Amino acid sequence: MLDDTDIPALMEDMGTRARAAAQVLATTGSERKYAALISAAHAIETREQEILDANSEDLAYAEAKGLSPAMVDRLTLDSRRIRAMADGLRTVAAQRDPVGRVLAEWDVPSGLHIQRVATPLGVIGVIYESRPNVTADAGALCLQAGNAVILRGGSESFHSSTAIHDCLRWGLGQARLPEDAIQLVPTRDRAMVSSMLGAVKHIDVIVPRGGKGLVGLVQSEARVPVFAHLEGICHVYADKDADLDKARRVVLNAKTRRTGICGAAECLLIDWRFYTQHGPVLIEDLLKAGVEVRTTGELLKVPGTVPAAPDDFGREFLDKIIAAKLVDGVDEAIAHIRKYGSGHTEAILTESDATAERFFHELDSAILMRNASTQFADGGEFGMGAEIGIATGKLHARGPVGAEQLTSFKYLVTGDGTVRS
Repeated sequence: MLDDTDIPALMEDMGTRARAAAQVLATTGSERKYAALISAAHAIETREQEILDANSEDLAYAEAKGLSPAMVDRLTLDSRRIRAMADGLRTVAAQRDPVGRVLAEWDVPSGLHIQRVATPLGVIGVIYESRPNVTADAGALCLQAGNAVILRGGSESFHSSTAIHDCLRWGLGQARLPEDAIQLVPTRDRAMVSSMLGAVKHIDVIVPRGGKGLVGLVQSEARVPVFAHLEGICHVYADKDADLDKARRVVLNAKTRRTGICGAAECLLIDWRFYTQHGPVLIEDLLKAGVEVRTTGELLKVPGTVPAAPDDFGREFLDKIIAAKLVDGVDEAIAHIRKYGSGHTEAILTESDATAERFFHELDSAILMRNASTQFADGGEFGMGAEIGIATGKLHARGPVGAEQLTSFKYLVTGDGTVRS
């Protein structure tokens, strides 16, 4: 058995096996991928207690490390979350196979017929922290897109990820696909992260899922292309023409549903005219829900608010904390978001089509929403079944990265004895 303390040898071995598996998956039909994912979903459900027991070990480890409540929430599994994982696998399995899609085709005057056809990327490396469900989501999406994947989960989710990975491997075996198609790094050694970032021979794309520290490290050190977002500094802007009831529902949900996810609202911008008409109701709702509201100026007159520090605007709290500010119309809101946003997700609350169109047109974040919670910034909610992450770059993939975004393309050119003059 390979010594998993010899990191270079481990990377070479896993990379070689992943590349071989990727060659098989590239020509695997939809039926076998479907069978593997359905079998894995069944295994996750039938092995629920094993997964929960493994998760208990991880939670004890997290407690000993003193992880924050938000990180513990990301790590925690229960029956509902395990069912959601299994359902996510089934949803991905039921999607149209993204490989082999004809993206475009045309004829040229020379007589050639040209098609642009979707193909797998090859081998994907996923480096993530505390969320064990990423093991299932990433494995499923990579498989559906015909890619092999090397998963490096966080040390705090080691046992949970291992239990989930066992279910994925079982599904591959049931479908007679190479179990090396979905590999989990079998060590907590952080040196494996650096090894993956430099493995240009073995890995085609790296996807980091985690906090600013992890993503920043990956983006600065990777020699392999990266799909990622650094921070989820998501804004909600309540326009003068916002419907009060809709605004109250959306703001509260955007901040409090789950505070530790990248789609959680971190800054609330309120138009002065909305505030003049309705008063501090949005702020009071947040305060009643136990959210610490950090603000400036007029909003500090609202009992319970606290002064914002200069760096609270443009900060990802991932906690029951939000920055808030009054702005003079949509122009000032857009200017604020351009200055402080991270290009992830922004929402406008308005009944004005013209104002919403301006917000959508003039901002360039990966996801823009109208009258909807930023917590919908999720591949599963976009109908992708799951996501491997959110990408805020502008090359190849952007926004939720699902199976279709994990493909590239090639050109198929057909002639009839055609020669170039």
